[in-house]
Amino acid sequence: MFDPVTLKLNIDPLIISALKEDITDEDVSTNCVMPESKPGVATLICKQDGIICGLQVFERVFTLLDETSHVELLVSDGDKVSKGQIMARVHGDIRAILSGERTALNYLQRMSGIATYTSQVVSYLEGTSTRLLDTRKTTPNNRIFEKYAVAAGGGCNHRMNLSDGVMLKDNHIGAAGGVKEAVAMAKKYASFVRKIEVECETLQMVKDAVEAGADIIMLDNMDNDTMKSAIEIIDGRALIEVSGNVTRENIARLTQLGVDFISSGALTHSAPILDISLKNLHEEVV
Repeated sequence: MFDPVTLKLNIDPLIISALKEDITDEDVSTNCVMPESKPGVATLICKQDGIICGLQVFERVFTLLDETSHVELLVSDGDKVSKGQIMARVHGDIRAILSGERTALNYLQRMSGIATYTSQVVSYLEGTSTRLLDTRKTTPNNRIFEKYAVAAGGGCNHRMNLSDGVMLKDNHIGAAGGVKEAVAMAKKYASFVRKIEVECETLQMVKDAVEAGADIIMLDNMDNDTMKSAIEIIDGRALIEVSGNVTRENIARLTQLGVDFISSGALTHSAPILDISLKNLHEEVV
């Protein structure tokens, strides 16, 4: 759950921006059929099995439009839900429910889809010590929601942004003149409390990263035999992350390597939405 400070400072502006995208002047359809305030209630229904996520954001959409509205939650983020299940009831001004419905569902469907997909990928790592990580391959202005959803699905968050840690990728290494040079420059510039991760595409880069004292070595787009050789070279002297087009369909080949982390951009850029509907809106007698 997002804490109150994060909600107010970081989440509210993003939701308001999304609402402004959908309501540039007025919600003309709603104003046609509901010219005056009237209390109402609508039912949130799951239309396929999955993991629910984003309920706090879903509710916030309506409270930003109508501070008297509230959502009666019957499930919690991270819960397994099934087709046909009633998950919540939205109470408030009918106009706010109508105007906020699409934005609220967009967040909830997207976040639930990511949590569901992540949960499916995590299941392949059961019985191992390897942790599943997300990446920065997120939808612009939606990273905080998408990374939250990964965590709700049982995954772990890699760095949130470029200020969150040192990761020396191919172009950083090229700009510095080599792996050893890049690591030396990072150690000189970055605070000692920051770990230094190096993306390696060859065994020679792995050797250089180990000798330079990298804290984490990412094995990027290597085949299994090359990764096994790289793991032998590292020999416990750095944490190991495996990356490169990892999806639900192919992660099984990596599960026996014994690495510390497997990262997957697919968790956020390729997860389908979870089908959810807001139905049966009617006037509520209070």
